[in-house]
Amino acid sequence: MGGDSKFLGLWYVAPYAVGLLLFTAFPFVASFYLSFTDYNLLSSPEWVGTDNYEKLFTRDRTFNKSLSVTLTYVFMTVPIKLTFALFIAVVLNDKLRGINLFRTAYYVPSILGGSIAIAVLWRYIFAQAGLINMIITAFGGEPVNWFGDPDNALVTITILRCWQFGSAMVIFLAALQSMDKSLYEAASIDGARNWHIFRYITLPLITPVIFFNLIMQTVQAFQEFNGPYIITEGGPLKNTYLLPLYIYDEAFKNFDMGYASAIAWVLFTIIMVLTLIAFWSSKKWVYYAGDKRD
Repeated sequence: MGGDSKFLGLWYVAPYAVGLLLFTAFPFVASFYLSFTDYNLLSSPEWVGTDNYEKLFTRDRTFNKSLSVTLTYVFMTVPIKLTFALFIAVVLNDKLRGINLFRTAYYVPSILGGSIAIAVLWRYIFAQAGLINMIITAFGGEPVNWFGDPDNALVTITILRCWQFGSAMVIFLAALQSMDKSLYEAASIDGARNWHIFRYITLPLITPVIFFNLIMQTVQAFQEFNGPYIITEGGPLKNTYLLPLYIYDEAFKNFDMGYASAIAWVLFTIIMVLTLIAFWSSKKWVYYAGDKRD
């Protein structure tokens, strides 16, 4: 019995370990191999070396367009979403009557935002005769072609992404509620104003949480699929054609799994490089308890 108890923990983690190996580790390694092959799902993979990557970087204009759109989308959505989430978290940190109801209401879009139903609803809201244009025309403005105009299409899916700020807001709110209140009291006694308290006390103390949300939201933005696919299908003129959509089309419409795997690995490399840069830069602006800096 004593000998069996030593392996009891392994039995408990076995389902997770098997799932990790079968559904994460194996596909991860397999996709790397397939990125160097010509594979159409119907025949055996044929080794082509670096041909997929050479085509990707030298002859594929669609990839260049998709990469540009993806980077624009990420660098638009992540700062706006984090700023808005932090602002709402600060507002909801006050002890007001019914504040829990407001916290729940602001968190709900984060739960529903990634669903197909919300994407379909978003498409109708921004349609030519949708709710947004009805409000604009009610105030005497001209209806906006949100999906047909290349300059506006990316804005619609960016707004949808930023609307899903609930998860980041909850993490910010937890950090704000764990702050040492004596620091605020001391600053108030010294005559510090609210903005100075926020700038010199609150922000430095929650930089670890800001860093965590920055990494998580960046990774999720690079993986965005549902909204652009349901709302615009990558159009018009591929101005919302994010890399996940391109991977999907190559893999399941053109049945070129090798090329799709190559695109996926380029996307993974971009995410990894940006994450490493973020970790490197964190030494200069993220402050942890007990840090001693000059």
